Amino acid sequence: MQWNRSDTMGLAKNTCSFCHGHGMRVQYKIKQSPCSCVFRTVFRICMKRFRDCALHESYAATVSWDYVAEGGRRVISRKKEEYMADFMLIARRTLGEFEMRVMRYYFLLGGDWKLVSRRLGLDRGTFFHIVYRMEEKLGRAFVETEPYGLYPIDEYFAPALKPARPTTVYISNPAAEREALRVPMLLIA
Repeated sequence: MQWNRSDTMGLAKNTCSFCHGHGMRVQYKIKQSPCSCVFRTVFRICMKRFRDCALHESYAATVSWDYVAEGGRRVISRKKEEYMADFMLIARRTLGEFEMRVMRYYFLLGGDWKLVSRRLGLDRGTFFHIVYRMEEKLGRAFVETEPYGLYPIDEYFAPALKPARPTTVYISNPAAEREALRVPMLLIA
């Protein structure tokens, strides 16, 4: 994904001390890249959708018919289950063993930070540094996964469009089809 200021400005945190709410940071005085707050926001959006999919578990088995662009065929898909599986696979590939334990306890099981930090033997500052780094790593991975990332979510859940049939376009000439205007006039003798 090619990032620009208009993509990142809506995702940036207004009180960020690095990008000041613009979403882009200058690196090495010539290169611009998205700020860490943008990737953390992307992670939180994807995590919220993951929780929504997990809460509506009874509807997770609903099947949707999607059109494939080649040949006009239709395929069956279970979007919510696929999203949750992709979320977990990307998390396992991106995070290490210790970070995956933090994710399981804190994000997936919803443990309080005091309980999780005591269980893992961490102090408060170290725990939240690990959480912020995880959010940044996963947010970047959710956006930059090829060929299809998890973010933007509306593109992930959007059905594939039916292929358009080629049509012949008839361009009419309105001047040739127009009739002469005949206005009734009174004759003066």
